[in-house]
Amino acid sequence: MVLRVGYVREHFSTPLLQLQDADQDRTFSLVECPSGTGQLISRLTNDEIDLAIALTDPLISGIANGSTAYKLCGSYVSTPLNWAVITGTNTKFNDISDLKGTTIGISRLGSGSQTMAYVMAMQQGWPTDDLKFKINNDIHGLIDSVNDGTTSAFMWEWFTTKPWVDDGKARFIGSVPTPWPSWLIAAHPTRASSEALRAFMTSLSEYVRAFDSASNREGPNVEVIKTKFGYPEEDIKAWLKTVGYPENCLMIPSEVITNTLSTLEKAGVVKAPEGGFDVQQFITKDVVNLT
Repeated sequence: MVLRVGYVREHFSTPLLQLQDADQDRTFSLVECPSGTGQLISRLTNDEIDLAIALTDPLISGIANGSTAYKLCGSYVSTPLNWAVITGTNTKFNDISDLKGTTIGISRLGSGSQTMAYVMAMQQGWPTDDLKFKINNDIHGLIDSVNDGTTSAFMWEWFTTKPWVDDGKARFIGSVPTPWPSWLIAAHPTRASSEALRAFMTSLSEYVRAFDSASNREGPNVEVIKTKFGYPEEDIKAWLKTVGYPENCLMIPSEVITNTLSTLEKAGVVKAPEGGFDVQQFITKDVVNLT
């Protein structure tokens, strides 16, 4: 079978795109999900993809809240994601503290843009049970919403949003880095074989390690990202200083799951069952190795 891999076309996905370029046997196909992790989870649920490279927090909260559409099967990015807090060009909001009680834009329910809004609220000391959200589907809808006044702000990865800020279409008023490594890999529990999943992630690991090497960071990575995404060279170099990838995509540190659950529980996003969460319930046991 050809593995259907859902992903978000951002600079983080560069090693995945390099693997696709080299995949002469066409062992997998990429399915772009521009709305982000909420869309990836929806497509896993609706049998539109078999595997997703998606944000840590919505994947884990989805399982914790009862989703059976996927299990965690690997790691992708080992460093935090820097979520920018973005408002419109001419709004009255100049600081995160100004957003209390307002409507926050999100891409979809269960998305990283929503879970991180809860984390932001928790950091600010706001009640997390009365946050107000408006769904705007993708970055374009989110940018429109902060400028037409239907939302006060939204959260999105810093460097992905920076071109809109540089063009004067939005403003940064703060940032909230994730308290966890930013990207994991999840797969439907039955649609793809364990062998197919392991083979894909073993190949992905090779490209991740190459991308993460010091020699490629110093030059080749910059040119690849510039060609594929058109980002300014100074932004690419700044991002490369902040990002790290795992040595082996088939491994997940167990503390990534437990620490993320702890933070999400404090934020009110998940509720632990009696006796606490069982980490084994979050993973594809015959594929991934917990460390």
